[in-house]
Amino acid sequence: MIGALVTIIDHEGRRRVTAALHSQGFLDFRSTYQEVFMLMRAEGSRITELAELAQITRQSMSELVAELERRGYVERIPDPTDRRAVLVRRTARGWQVNAIARQVVEEAQREWAAQVGEREYMQALAVLRKIVAIIASPTVGVAGHPRTLASASSKSSPDSPGASSQGEQREQNKEPDEP
Repeated sequence: MIGALVTIIDHEGRRRVTAALHSQGFLDFRSTYQEVFMLMRAEGSRITELAELAQITRQSMSELVAELERRGYVERIPDPTDRRAVLVRRTARGWQVNAIARQVVEEAQREWAAQVGEREYMQALAVLRKIVAIIASPTVGVAGHPRTLASASSKSSPDSPGASSQGEQREQNKEPDEP
């Protein structure tokens, strides 16, 4: 079913991203970290939010975040909207990971589009984005940021699943989408 197909693609993406990060000196990066990066909002997210989105316990997410923090990928900062709360956000090292991962994912996507045909690939991507727009929480992080889901709008055609305008396309390219 669709879940198995999407999982196979996800595993291949994670394998490629982790290999690229290791080859570029991020030897302490584990593929299990990628979900945190994919779910975390650009401005940072609360641990409870990340745990809920990842469907793991708050304690497990806290341990994962602590490990990422020790390795210099994330930091904890006060939440500007609630002084009692803390946000987890990427450090400069974390944003480096995002940039490398994005390059790897974009390369894989170009490769797959060339193999299956650009039009078919773009149509499949547009359909997946529409499904995500239907089922995803509006709090999903960078990878699920509304800018990356712009193609789900009625303004886009199957041939151009990205943003519906050049300005939106520039906005989409501002932040890394993965991990």
